[in-house]
Amino acid sequence: MNTPDVPYPAEFALRLLRDMLRIRRLEERAAELYGESKIRGFLHLYIGEEAVAAGALHALAIDDAVVATYREHGHALLKGVPMTAIMAEMFGKQEGCSRGRGGSMHLFDARTRFYGGNAIVAGGLPLTVGLALAERMQGGNRVSACFFGEGAMAEGAFAESLNLAALWQLPVLFCCENNLYAMGTALARSQSQLDLCAKAGAFKVTTRAVDGMDVVAVHEATREAVSAIRAGGGPYFLEFQTYRFRPHSMFDPELYRDKAEVEKWKERGPIHTFSARLKAQGLLDEAGFLVIADEVNEEVEAAVAYAEAGSLEPTADLARDVYTPEVAP
Repeated sequence: MNTPDVPYPAEFALRLLRDMLRIRRLEERAAELYGESKIRGFLHLYIGEEAVAAGALHALAIDDAVVATYREHGHALLKGVPMTAIMAEMFGKQEGCSRGRGGSMHLFDARTRFYGGNAIVAGGLPLTVGLALAERMQGGNRVSACFFGEGAMAEGAFAESLNLAALWQLPVLFCCENNLYAMGTALARSQSQLDLCAKAGAFKVTTRAVDGMDVVAVHEATREAVSAIRAGGGPYFLEFQTYRFRPHSMFDPELYRDKAEVEKWKERGPIHTFSARLKAQGLLDEAGFLVIADEVNEEVEAAVAYAEAGSLEPTADLARDVYTPEVAP
């Protein structure tokens, strides 16, 4: 079967490739650092799902709002949060984007309108609806996008959020990253309705299922959805059918899926399939790919050095932002 050409100029196509590589290498390096106990706590890697963040984030405007899950390093990075600030946050250093208090699961940067990773399953959906409502009340036209897994669709917050967004026709883009296993339970064992678009469509929102391993398919579907939302079409639901190549978290023994299945999905890995398409079109050669990879590695190592050189928050500041300062009578 012939693979269709990538329909973008070389500059943009290579930017998509570079950003997927940036996410992949950031995640791989984070796993190494976790093994060295330099990153602690929970760590959820995005390896295998890079096409979703790259394709979708590049279809949003710079001032659109984004809310993500605890698997959010890639979303934060492509929304504009510096890799240095992300790595420092994972190290627990106060130079991090959340001053070292959030760690891997709680990246946040109001400057870029990245309103956080969220450790509560489906917790980001009602926050996104609130952001969209605020935008509507202020007469703006910015989109509020939330990313969540298919496991979140079993939560009541999913139904409540879609219902309100549809009732009020709010500018919300619901992005479901369906990696088939939620935390560690196959979709077929946790939800009776396996057609996620049908489930979302019950709230009378426009829906679309997308190949989440294909960055072009993701980008085109997200562009269409964002355009429809900005035109006043109300909320939109996209199901990105993707797959994580690593366990749910670094604590996960991964006893719930077959290794052969993982290897089969790796054949569709978004980075090597997209780079192969670019090479077939003459937009990239192996030497060019290696140059990009080297530049990405340099960026990652610079972020690690920044985090290593960072400082821990002094104990005197432990109550900062916890208690209201005393006000003189």
